[in-house]
Order: sequence, then C-alpha cells, then structure tokens
Amino acid sequence: MSNSKEIVPDTLPLLRDRIDSIDSQIQVLINERARCAQKVAEVKLAEQSDDVVFYRPEREAQVLRRVMERNEGPLGNEEMAKIFRQVMSSCLALEKPMRIAFLGPEGTFTQQAALKHFGKSILSAPMAAIDEVFREVESGAANYGVVPVENSTEGVVNHTLDSFRDSRLKICGEVEERIHHHLLVSPNINSEDVTHIYSHQQSLAQCRAWLDRYWPHAERVAVSSNAEAARLAADAGRSGRAVAAIAGEVACELYGLIKVSANIEDRPDNTTRFLIVGNQDVPPSGKDKTSLLISAKNEPGALYYLLEAFERHGVDMTRLETRPSLMSRWGYIFYIDFIGHYLDDACRAVIDELREKASEVKVLGSYPVAVL
Repeated sequence: MSNSKEIVPDTLPLLRDRIDSIDSQIQVLINERARCAQKVAEVKLAEQSDDVVFYRPEREAQVLRRVMERNEGPLGNEEMAKIFRQVMSSCLALEKPMRIAFLGPEGTFTQQAALKHFGKSILSAPMAAIDEVFREVESGAANYGVVPVENSTEGVVNHTLDSFRDSRLKICGEVEERIHHHLLVSPNINSEDVTHIYSHQQSLAQCRAWLDRYWPHAERVAVSSNAEAARLAADAGRSGRAVAAIAGEVACELYGLIKVSANIEDRPDNTTRFLIVGNQDVPPSGKDKTSLLISAKNEPGALYYLLEAFERHGVDMTRLETRPSLMSRWGYIFYIDFIGHYLDDACRAVIDELREKASEVKVLGSYPVAVL
C-alpha cells in the first residue's frame, strides 16, 4: 500500500466553495479597512479644528502605485488598481462624501473621468460650462472640479487654460481617459433608417474618416455635448424618428441606447487629459508634475531665456502652450507643464529664475502624475 497522500483533483463544487471562503475573507478585510478610515477621520477632526483635509491626492497616488507594483496577476495592474480605487472611494465616503463638479451634463466623458479618478462613491454635480466648474469649487459648493485640458488628436482646450488666468484654484491631479466613441440608437429604431447623427463637434471630427466611409449620406449635427446627443437620440426614438448619436459608455447606459457600432474613433489611441482643480496645495507624491502660467516680457529672446532655464537645471518640460494675454495687443502668456514638484530643488531653481526673467509667474499647482 502506498503511503503517499491521495491528491483530490479540483472539482467545480470545491472551487466554488473556495471562492465563497475567499469572498468572506475579502469582505472582512474591506470592512476592517473601512473602520480604519473612520478612525482616521476622527483623528483628523481632533487634531485639526479648521479646514480638515480628508482627500489627499498624493497619498492615494502612492497607494495605487504600490498596488500596481506588487500585483502578480492574473488580473492586470490597471484592473487591480481600479478595484482598489473603488474600495478607497467607498472608505473615503465614510469620512466625508465629496461633491465633485464636472463639465456636464450627465453622461459626458468628463463625468467618466471624474468617476475614474474619484471612484463612484461621490456626489456628482454636472455644470453647463467650464467656468461654472471653477466657480462651483471656488465658492466651496463643490470640493473639487474636473475639466478637460487636452486631447491627443484635437489639441488643447483653450477655455480651460483661460480659466486659470484669474482663478485662485490649484491643479490637484490629472486623469487620462482613453476615448471610445460608439454609434448609438434607441432600441426601437432600425439603424438602417438613420438620417441624422448627433454629437459634439470634436467627437464628429474624431470620427470623421469612419463616418465618411460607413455613413456618408447621414447629416452630421453638432450639439453641446455627447451626452446631449444621446438624450436627443433617446427622445427621437420615443417618437419614432431615426436619429443616431455618437457618445461614450456612460451616456449609452444612462439614456438606454444600444450600440450600432463600437469604438468608431479614427485613432485607437485617442485620449483626453483632464485636470482636477481644488483649493489645496498638494505635497510631493514621488512622481509629480507641475503647471505654470508665465507672462513674458516683451523683449527679444524672451521665450528662449525662459526655456533655457529648464535645460540648464535638467528639468523635463512636457508641454508649452501660448494664449493671448488680453492685457495688451500682441501680448502672450505661456502655459508650461514639467516633470517634478515645485518643492524639488531643481524645480524650485527653475521657478526662481523664471520669476527674475518674466513679468509674472503663477504656479498653477504640483500634483501626482496620472496613475490610471
């Protein structure tokens, strides 16, 4: 007789029992984490009488980076980080539910970016315009705001850059969202009968080649947002009119539409970068980015001398945008992004030199580089 222990092969009932046991352990640990979050809130309230800060962008970025670094699969790093993102969002809501203003209406890619960055345990506040997002946060009616700043194919969002001129808000974070456009219709509509396609003008531009190839005879109608296009398509469907919309996943679900075609954007790498704006300075996270607004002196070589400081101190500048200053004819201001935190020695040296050479240097904020 063999003394070796008999190996029992995995069976479906055994695997399901094991999953149930693991689920139970996970649930216990999540609630233990939630209780720790509640105690953190109690400690903060006891130690800080005024302006208690519950949301720490640098802390959350560090936690998510560690999640991705120690992940061993089979779930991918980003998928694992998204799970922890929602756990953190739910725990933070126990400390203090956050109200997040974003460029609306509901169902826009900006709301999608807000949910990606903060998780779903937030109070959503859709605003009609970018400047309204800024005002909502400045007034204290919202804790933070989310606004688009640039798209990989269509370029910079000038309205967002211009809003920083007179605002006291700081950039507290960034989030990058891969933009997938879908052609949507109401469930009771035959897609072959579609005569009009609604969407935001930028989305129509991002799908131009696809539309030229597959829907050359449909009239393209630009509206205020993709979410508005989805709402109009849903309303039209209820009255029997064959109207389609180009919008994202959130709008599709929100307005009960179905996908005729998915991922119709001309460039598969189409990505929009969004900024998180708030009233706080963010400490270093270990992997940060800084944004500046600079008004240059009107003299020969002014821009060269500004940029030369970055090269000499070894600071990586990632973006330079120019906007009219509105203060003088042919006057300009520059928006610059660079890698590093304004408290870093090299970054501080660059900013000090810029202040000597420029008419005005405004630090818009240092914030963690997008994790998700």
